[in-house]
Amino acid sequence: MGLVGISTCILCLSLELTPLPERLNESHSPMLFYNDGSVAHIHLAPDDRWRTKVTLSKIDPAYLDALLSIEDERFYWHTGFDPFSIVRALIQNTFSGEVVSGASTLTMQLVRIVEPRPRTYRSKIIETWRAMQLEWHYSKSDILAQYLSFIPFGRSIEGIEAASLAFFGQLPTHLEAHQIALLLAIPQNPNARYPHPKNQQRLRDSRN
Repeated sequence: MGLVGISTCILCLSLELTPLPERLNESHSPMLFYNDGSVAHIHLAPDDRWRTKVTLSKIDPAYLDALLSIEDERFYWHTGFDPFSIVRALIQNTFSGEVVSGASTLTMQLVRIVEPRPRTYRSKIIETWRAMQLEWHYSKSDILAQYLSFIPFGRSIEGIEAASLAFFGQLPTHLEAHQIALLLAIPQNPNARYPHPKNQQRLRDSRN
């Protein structure tokens, strides 16, 4: 077995044997429903956050399409990191002299959400490896569902369902265009864009 083969075996063993992020197993919010299927009440999860376990079939497909087109258009093709996005970001950031474009995939963003780290190059390397590990263990649908369960919307709200219930009083099965835009804009800067009178202008600009 050559050096490449040995390196590949070591990588595969590390992806298989290293424990996955513990927070992926965090319990979610218990929910109570009326007879017609509408939500009567949602309780706090054990970690004092509103977060429900997402099922992709219950999310508006228009939202999912918009999310992937904005955040990770090659989500179903990469193995956790996207070389094309990395090259594009390096070129754009080099010519601009500052960081104007990122290269994080949705899988890498999920890693950053469940295992927060300082924004350093070392952290980026760890996040890339962790993203490959998630892709090794889970299907694309599972990763997307996990991402949509943990994505932050400010304060104690996590996940697309909890956010839709909190902001619109409905599950995200059918969403209007302006609702989709808000649900895409808020997680990019949850503290500054959380729906609140003092954030109204920033949120409106981001949504538009």
